Amino acid sequence: MKIAVDAMGGDHAPEEVVLGALSAAEKYDADILLVGDEAKIREILAAHEGWEKLPLSIRHAGEVIGMDEHPADAVRTKKDSSIVVATRLVKEGVCDAVLSAGSTGAAVTAAQLILKRIKGVGRPTIATPMPTLNGVTLLLDSGANVDSKPEHLVQGAMMGSIYAEYVYNIKNPKVGLLNIGEEETKGNEQAKATYALLKNQHVINFVGNAEGRDIPKGNVDVVICDGFVGNVVLKFAEGLAKTILNLLKEAIKEGGLLPKMGAMFLIPTLKKLGKRLDPNEYGGAPLLGVNGCVIISHGSSDAKAICSAIGVANDYVKGNVLEAIRQMLAIDEELLREEAGSVGEGGRVDV
Repeated sequence: MKIAVDAMGGDHAPEEVVLGALSAAEKYDADILLVGDEAKIREILAAHEGWEKLPLSIRHAGEVIGMDEHPADAVRTKKDSSIVVATRLVKEGVCDAVLSAGSTGAAVTAAQLILKRIKGVGRPTIATPMPTLNGVTLLLDSGANVDSKPEHLVQGAMMGSIYAEYVYNIKNPKVGLLNIGEEETKGNEQAKATYALLKNQHVINFVGNAEGRDIPKGNVDVVICDGFVGNVVLKFAEGLAKTILNLLKEAIKEGGLLPKMGAMFLIPTLKKLGKRLDPNEYGGAPLLGVNGCVIISHGSSDAKAICSAIGVANDYVKGNVLEAIRQMLAIDEELLREEAGSVGEGGRVDV
């Protein structure tokens, strides 16, 4: 397996990206191809003796797409940008996956233009794991599309269900639609239309509406919403986790001797909690719905996050997620054709 890493994407690129790739090359059974300014990449690698013995190589790309550039225009005009070159390597079969912490818009656009969407997918979706009491809940879409039609959300539910099963080993994952109440009649027009479609699905375990509080409780394994709502939920959760940990540290510091003594005994527990709430532990989120493995990392990713994201790519490819998604969509399409045929013949379909 070979993973193309956009070495120039992210707030701390290329140094943190390269350092993360070095760690991943030692940790995972995968070859890593760093794509970007070769001179800069080699300069960072030179400080790490023995890197040449690792399954690590470089592919030069002379351009970079900035966070403030228009994604579609930049992808079309900057053919030698690191994200475009890295994505093209997947298209050409040189690599099995691509990872970037750069512009999410550029990564999504490059994936759609170069790899193309899977047949039957109207909009790709980003699936982000959220820490819960029971493990993780997969949130999608978490930022690929701010406006989604009900049928796009249904496709996201199907793809998220496959990912939860194949990567997190959750059998028959429970799928919920993010809403303002549990009742079927709750929500805006998009939510109500999506609910009706999900209720009539044959290939996923739809359990109804899920409220915001159901996510951290882990009441569902997959939660569906459009990218606008999903991104707000994701960033609120990240900010809240950091705030809680900081408030806890301040309370211990200001509480005097007794809280500090108690904290000494709680250090292992607090570290474990911090690790579960740390987005760097999850590293990256897959863009589901395109013909290839595309992993998108946070712009502020450090070396630890990049290493974790390469692990996500590794799990995606080894889990054969892409083929499973194609098969589920094909089954769903066949069922819809059968129903349409029955209706056309004058039969009534009860679903």
